[in-house]
Amino acid sequence: MSSLRNADSALRAYFKRHRLLDAYEALLCGIFIMCPEDPLKFLEEKIREIMEKGLDGILWDTCIDSFLRPKLKRISETYLHILFGLNDEQLMTEELYGRAWNFYSKNLKKLYFHGWMQYCLLQKNNRALVKQKLAVAADHYDTRITRVIVQKWRAWVQFHNEQIALAAMRIQKVFNDNLHKIILRAWHAEAQSSAKTRAYFERLVKGDQEEYPEKSDDVQYSSTSETVKDEISNIPERAVLLIFHYINIIDLARCAQVSRSWLLLTQTSSIWTDIDFSSVKHKIQDKTVVNILKKWRPYVVRLNLRACSALHWLSFKSISECKNLQDLNVSECQGLNDESMRLISEGCPALLYLNLSYTDITNGTLRLLSRSFSNLQYLSLAYCRKFTDKGLQYLGSGKGCHKLIYLDLSGCIQISLDGFRFIANSCSGIKHLIINDMPTLTDKCIQALVEKCQDIMSVVFLDSPHLSDVAFKALAECKLVKVRIEGNNRITDLSFKLMSKSCPQIKHIYMVDCQKITDVSLKTISPLKYILVLNLADCVRISDAGLRIFLEGSSGTKLRELNLTNCIYVTDSSLMKIAQRCHNLTYLNIRYCESVTDGGIEALGNMTSLISIDISGTAVSDMSLVALGHIRRMKELSISECRKITDMGIQMTDLCIQYLSGVCHYLHFLDISGCVHLTDKTLKCLWKGCTQLRILKMLYCRNITKQAVLKYSAKLEKHEYNDADPPSWLGYDTGGDVLPFSKKPKTGAKKAKPLYQTENKAAP
Repeated sequence: MSSLRNADSALRAYFKRHRLLDAYEALLCGIFIMCPEDPLKFLEEKIREIMEKGLDGILWDTCIDSFLRPKLKRISETYLHILFGLNDEQLMTEELYGRAWNFYSKNLKKLYFHGWMQYCLLQKNNRALVKQKLAVAADHYDTRITRVIVQKWRAWVQFHNEQIALAAMRIQKVFNDNLHKIILRAWHAEAQSSAKTRAYFERLVKGDQEEYPEKSDDVQYSSTSETVKDEISNIPERAVLLIFHYINIIDLARCAQVSRSWLLLTQTSSIWTDIDFSSVKHKIQDKTVVNILKKWRPYVVRLNLRACSALHWLSFKSISECKNLQDLNVSECQGLNDESMRLISEGCPALLYLNLSYTDITNGTLRLLSRSFSNLQYLSLAYCRKFTDKGLQYLGSGKGCHKLIYLDLSGCIQISLDGFRFIANSCSGIKHLIINDMPTLTDKCIQALVEKCQDIMSVVFLDSPHLSDVAFKALAECKLVKVRIEGNNRITDLSFKLMSKSCPQIKHIYMVDCQKITDVSLKTISPLKYILVLNLADCVRISDAGLRIFLEGSSGTKLRELNLTNCIYVTDSSLMKIAQRCHNLTYLNIRYCESVTDGGIEALGNMTSLISIDISGTAVSDMSLVALGHIRRMKELSISECRKITDMGIQMTDLCIQYLSGVCHYLHFLDISGCVHLTDKTLKCLWKGCTQLRILKMLYCRNITKQAVLKYSAKLEKHEYNDADPPSWLGYDTGGDVLPFSKKPKTGAKKAKPLYQTENKAAP
């Protein structure tokens, strides 16, 4: 039975259902008692009897004859013990009773001992728990007592500090009152002295005017108010306001302290429609921003806070009060967060331009954009790394940013393919897309965007090396006007073929450092009619053949900017073709085109449209400078690393100034500092030819004398100018202070404030 206890449950159920154990018991008992000669035949007969009678009435003695059945006093349910030597009528003996009693008492003792052990352990644990609770209670009591003591001590220290501060404030107030009294007395005395002095000089001036009524002086007087006006005050108010528009906040505050008229001009509302704090980003503080915006908030339309890292919550709260704000730049503002943007969104519903680049905004800000800025058109999230694809999904929720036409996602490497799908669903009207410095950008991302953004006109993908012709195949569905790609080795001539076929209005092509672009690309875009800018810098497989085909095409005569930096196979032949065809070219860069020589540069000398040219790193010599000297509109010339150019090629003499003054009649600013070969003849040439010259810097020009400067400034006094025309020359600089050039300094007059900060160094 022990093995049957461990048997399978199905087998045990089978034995129980057919009562096989009862049958086995009856058969075994019959064998043991009857001891038949033929046990197999005996078992066969008994089994048949059991089958006839059924298993319901079977007992253990069913197979035993009636005369052999034992007559025992039943004290239990089994009689098997009699089969093993118990012949008495009574089954239980004294020995069995003793064993039963010992077994029972032993188990009872074991049970009681186990219960006693459990009770002892419970008492021990209870004592330990009570001890632990008492320790915790003692610690809590000590902590509460210590806290009460510290609070009382802290209150006493605070009260003591307040008393000290109150005493210091009273002392400071007494000191300030006395100081103010001293200052007021000194100011009163100075004012009385100034009034007496002014009255004295006014009497002298009135006397001079009565004696010489025809004489006019630099200072004009009003007979009614007797207020003094200088020459600058005679400039039309509109012109002064335009000048003030270019002055930063700090200089504008200084201008307000010059005179009453300037103070009133600085308070004109038109000046404060466009506020730029970025020019004074290292000095601006919350208090200044709050005061300015509080005063001019109804008029502020454009606000630039770029890189103003010292600004915090107060400044951003004051921005929210500018209800008419349309353009906001908070790029690189370290204090900007989602809470700050919440304040701005509540108060600036008319915002059209928003720059959030290099800030710590998260998905919360993007949710605010979709809810509060439904008219937003320009958005920059460049290098914002803390928002996710979920935030981009918010752009389409609520009112949504469906009017967005400009989006900058440069450096947002956390955006996945799903993020670009969310952008396409939310902002399908995007026209200008900038995604720079994103090595994770792939063709699938561009395909997901273009799938719904069909109005894209310009794309900029700088440092996105995983884009290929597949992306351009998708972009070809849009009517591109501007393309800028840099540092990509997977784009081939196929992209140019797609642009030529699908983008007939393209004007700006910027493909820098794309190594697989060849002359075939230039051949495919030669039929395009509107290309104004072509930049193929570091595309080393470009040669004269491709350039010739392109320049002879439809855009050759319309091209304005051309950059062929490091195109080593470009030679003088291409420059000659440029000189023949590109009559509107203003900018040309052939830096490090090693095959370019003086012959090509000489051909460029006949191009009157050129304003800027870079020939650095080429094999040109002094002859090239002579050829380029015939270009009158030239403003910028770079000749670094041109090892064949000598000192003779760039030597500045009076003859050079004579040629310069003969052609540059509209020159406003001239810096000839360090040209030690110039003499007094230079001033004579400039006085005759450059009548519009405003500023002349002549630092370290030791051969130009002060007498020559004063002589030609005196000649200028003989010219007559209309009130609307400013003086021809406003100043000169010879290494010292800058003086007015239209008038000679009067004897005893104070020295004028320098227009430029100069240092008396040795000539370079």
